Amino acid sequence: MFRWVVLIWGMLVLLVVMPSAGWIVWTEHNPDQERDIRVMVQEHLEQWFPEAMSLPPGQVGFIPRGGASADGIPDVVLIHGLDEPGGIWDDLLPVLTAAGVTAWEFRYPNDQAVDHSADLLATHWADLDGTAPVVLIGHSMGGLVIRDFVSRWRHPVAATPQVAGPAVAGVILVGTPNQGSEWARLRAWLEVREWLADIPQGQFSLWAGLRDGTGAAKIDLRPDSAFLETLNQRPWPSVMPVQVIGGQIAEPTPAMQRSLDMLSEELGIEDLGERVEAWWSTTGESLGDGVVPVASLAFKGASEPVIVTASHRGLLVRQPFSDQHPPAISLIVHQLQVWGTGGMAPLEIP
Repeated sequence: MFRWVVLIWGMLVLLVVMPSAGWIVWTEHNPDQERDIRVMVQEHLEQWFPEAMSLPPGQVGFIPRGGASADGIPDVVLIHGLDEPGGIWDDLLPVLTAAGVTAWEFRYPNDQAVDHSADLLATHWADLDGTAPVVLIGHSMGGLVIRDFVSRWRHPVAATPQVAGPAVAGVILVGTPNQGSEWARLRAWLEVREWLADIPQGQFSLWAGLRDGTGAAKIDLRPDSAFLETLNQRPWPSVMPVQVIGGQIAEPTPAMQRSLDMLSEELGIEDLGERVEAWWSTTGESLGDGVVPVASLAFKGASEPVIVTASHRGLLVRQPFSDQHPPAISLIVHQLQVWGTGGMAPLEIP
């Protein structure tokens, strides 16, 4: 009897695992076709279930943040990255407010195709009332949304702007994988993190993983993606200043070090910490901020990236078990002051 139970369970596992494995193998060799399928699924779901697929108010479009009012005009617009649960700007916003900078956030389905997110930004751009130029600040994939929007919609080189609304005075990219990131393949774990963040806010839904997009962004973020190839071939407007900020984890975090110490004791390997530290020092640039390698930060038309010691989210958010102030924040405020944002004369951008 036991053998029959084992056999039945084994067959059930195979029925689940084999198709999944086949899908994974196929998608690794056919990323463009996988992207087309994911985009098509999202479009059909939005047509068939428009109410369920609509993001709740406050999770799409422009949202005043940091004490700003809906009647005001933003000095900066913040754009988050892939599967971001919403806290990435929480440490930056009070600093911007104290510096006299009015900040709004643009929210969008955060794992749909990147060019679709740029299109959505273009659709909403004229909602920004006023003629004063705006600075765009993007974290991670949000920087790619900005680049696509600026170079294709608002300030295309040798072409007429395709959207009305404020000019873009400058761009700040924080931890943006301009040449892609292999970590995008693991976006399923980011989706779980976002779900967990939604539960305390009462925003969790079985539709949540679909109305945020169907995962086409993870394909766009791959280093060899067609999207990045097209984006990086498109010229960047020479009059548009860009500040690129990236992170590099110089050494294991305190939490990681404690884990290594415990593991070293369990395994009886006295020099495990030293081995890891030696490996870390030789792979720092390829490791980058833990998600985006240093080599992935640069793109043609941008200034040389400024590299600080920080993890991907640690660039902007204070991390557990760490007293370090997020190092990108002071760089952002300084750059805004250089550009004259927050009550001072804005840049003249055509």
